[in-house]
Amino acid sequence: MARIKPQTNFNLLTLIFIISFAGNAFGQSLTNTKINGYRGIWFELNQKYDYGDKYSGALGTYTAKHVPLAIYAPEVEKTFFVYGGTTSEDQRHLLCMIGQYDHKTETVSQPTVVYDKNGVDDPHDNPSLLIDGSGYIWVFISGRGAKRPGYKYKSKTPYSIAEFVQITEEEMTYPQPQYTDFGFFQFFTKYTGIRQLYFETSKDGISWTDDKLLAAIPEKEGEKSGHYQTSDLYNNKVLGTFFNRHPNGNVDKRTDLYYIQSADLGATWTTVNGINTPIPLVDLASPARAMDYASQNKNLYLKDMGFTAEGYPACLYIRSNGHEPGPKSAPYEWCVTKWNGAEWKTIVVTASDHNYDMGSLFIEEDGWKIVGPTEKGPQEWGVGGELAIWQSNDKGESWEKIKTITEHSTFSHSYVRRPVNYKAPFSFFWADGDSHQLSKSELYFGNFKGEIWKMPYTMTEDFERPIKIK
Repeated sequence: MARIKPQTNFNLLTLIFIISFAGNAFGQSLTNTKINGYRGIWFELNQKYDYGDKYSGALGTYTAKHVPLAIYAPEVEKTFFVYGGTTSEDQRHLLCMIGQYDHKTETVSQPTVVYDKNGVDDPHDNPSLLIDGSGYIWVFISGRGAKRPGYKYKSKTPYSIAEFVQITEEEMTYPQPQYTDFGFFQFFTKYTGIRQLYFETSKDGISWTDDKLLAAIPEKEGEKSGHYQTSDLYNNKVLGTFFNRHPNGNVDKRTDLYYIQSADLGATWTTVNGINTPIPLVDLASPARAMDYASQNKNLYLKDMGFTAEGYPACLYIRSNGHEPGPKSAPYEWCVTKWNGAEWKTIVVTASDHNYDMGSLFIEEDGWKIVGPTEKGPQEWGVGGELAIWQSNDKGESWEKIKTITEHSTFSHSYVRRPVNYKAPFSFFWADGDSHQLSKSELYFGNFKGEIWKMPYTMTEDFERPIKIK
């Protein structure tokens, strides 16, 4: 039986206005207002080690578990994208933002604050994005446990970022929504003392099913479980997810790689080769396990996944020797695990210097590509680095670096994200910032030619051309 999630109708639609200042000077909510520029949020976790924080830096396009962050809509020739913004360069006041790039005019609009996380400075609350079959834009605002709820917002008008209406308030972290041929679907996480995977479905986006537990794998009977995941949609029908496990709920020990998929909106689940998999998945040695890394004492940090034309899944992740930043956990190996039709195969692409370096995987008929901060950046042993493009011409079997697209940067570039159905020049986007201390964070997009544009940090017009820097 579908239910309507708790809803609060406190929309501020009558307060739509363009603000010409950067701060929240009067303490009022900025929800459903415009911001005069693209300003990314900076964050640190405050878990300190010899080589810096466990992770910190420019996290406007964080996390890898927020999927997707951008979608190209051919009906209006625009790329819509969400990110974690802030009020000004010296603030960490989280604003859940949406912007758009118009491919016809080659301009970006002033972004909209979908939700003002007043009092929150944590990009774990960043948004994710969905566009339904009628062109309405849905923004899924992440929460953080029961005390910091998440929200679903829907655009008032199709293909417009001017105004958004709140649909639900609920417990929801790391939203991964998809619009399928069968309706709405969302993978997400709930903090039940640990991080467990759930999903929900809807026919209209308004009434949603009860939350259904997807995976809860303990290492030993009576122990806690815990998981992180990345997901994707194949041919508008097949939902696939890769996830790791956290022994006894310990995220610093995250390991192993599992994969399951559903072709009927979550009614049934199977392994990649069709073995029925009842949920919640609880068996450590399930046939859904693609890689056993626990026996190798390896950590696993998920980045992205995709499907081949045949519907074979592949996953991009970093494999390392531990959770601490610095040489102690090296090497930080960028790996692709793929299904080749008969078995899982893992290929090491390259190595970088941090578990939270994050890039995206592009699986295309003319070659596979990875874009990410694989090159040493200006802040050693920190999140991000210089960006490079890696390419495989044999379906992920071997890789070569074909282009370094940022060089001699002041700040590190991080969390490169892949738009759904991307269209050049907005082929991927990301943010930059100092990896170790609070700094200005700007947003960028680029294409596979190696061209880069910076979004205007301060705007005086409703629509402005991004600044081409390469």
